[in-house]
Amino acid sequence: MSSVTSTWRQRREASRTRRALDKALARTSSPAMRDDLLTLANSQFSSVLR
Repeated sequence: MSSVTSTWRQRREASRTRRALDKALARTSSPAMRDDLLTLANSQFSSVLR
């Protein structure tokens, strides 16, 4: 049961993060800022997976 709960929490957090990133990308005013946000998000996400 603990494994199921842990997996559910991880997926829920990933969904929340994805929605927050989508909102931030929608608010960006320039392509450069969008690229910076995507780079930052990718580096943060890859460190979480390790």
